[in-house]
Amino acid sequence: MKSMEHELSTFCPMYHRAVELIGRRWTGAILRALLTDVNRFNTLAAAVPGLSDRMLAERLKELEVEGLVVRSVIPETPVRVEYSLTAKGRSLESVVRAVADWAEFWAAQGTAQEPAIEEKAGITAA
Repeated sequence: MKSMEHELSTFCPMYHRAVELIGRRWTGAILRALLTDVNRFNTLAAAVPGLSDRMLAERLKELEVEGLVVRSVIPETPVRVEYSLTAKGRSLESVVRAVADWAEFWAAQGTAQEPAIEEKAGITAA
């Protein structure tokens, strides 16, 4: 893995692709659930309120194609299907935790912006 010590450029196609992948609707919530070892389809669907079965199936297929998730079929009666993160998928844990920390901090701050920022933007109080 490359060092994080390099300067940021205005655009990086690899960064853009990664953000587009993990930033798709529901993908972050699915990854977070998989990181907690939720691994059955119905359990994943229950772990993410509002996520439809169709969208869950679509996102799991995308994550599988990207090499982040592996789908395992256990030949039992009835057949059992489990999903788990690959090493590549597990490597996103620090990213998921960082986003969770950021969200918890800023959610606690509310939606109001700092007055100095509002003044610079020319926003006046109603």
